[in-house]
Amino acid sequence: MRLAASWSGGKDCSLACYRAISDGLEVSCLLNLISNEGRCMSHGLDSGLIAAQSQAIGIPLVQWRTTWESYEREFNAALRRMKEMGVEGVVFGDIYEIPKHEGWVDRVCKESNMVPIKPLWGHDPRQILNDFMDEGFEATVIMVKADVLGEEWLGRKVDRRFVSDLLKLDKVDPCGELGEYHTYVTDGPLFKRRIEILGCEKILRDGYRYLDITRYEVIGKKEVK
Repeated sequence: MRLAASWSGGKDCSLACYRAISDGLEVSCLLNLISNEGRCMSHGLDSGLIAAQSQAIGIPLVQWRTTWESYEREFNAALRRMKEMGVEGVVFGDIYEIPKHEGWVDRVCKESNMVPIKPLWGHDPRQILNDFMDEGFEATVIMVKADVLGEEWLGRKVDRRFVSDLLKLDKVDPCGELGEYHTYVTDGPLFKRRIEILGCEKILRDGYRYLDITRYEVIGKKEVK
């Protein structure tokens, strides 16, 4: 069965995509929804950074423009286009139902006659973080809710110390499922090459803190010593 991966560039979709491929499924493209300004809808990253991941991973990218008002309609339109390309299912990185979005994944897939694949569904978020690190993925925090996490969290690597510090906080989902933080994956077992962040700046806007990555490069993998 040919699949598309619903792709934001973060840790959960990366791990879900990797697990689907490890289970023998064929992920033929990454589907990423972007704004009319060319920014990723989920966390505001420049769409070029998602294209860089596609290049580093070696899976083609489909970027589909939308607004928040038309998001579900455009997502369905994108899935219908995927269907025409021979895609039969979609891999999602969802872990559990999010308030006010209950059943969303299953509904949009049903409307487009797609099979939803949810490799992380029902798993302990803490275990997902550990699995992400154990598999060798690397990610950087690129967005946080300003009233939940301070500016010092921007740019942090998802490593053991990060997880330890995160678990000390009250009312923060370990995987940031309620939007507490978002990540950008730069390397891992999915990647044939890796992405190096060379320049960035921190921005506060509309109650969120952003790490705006201004310079980056797709380069070779690190040598294993």
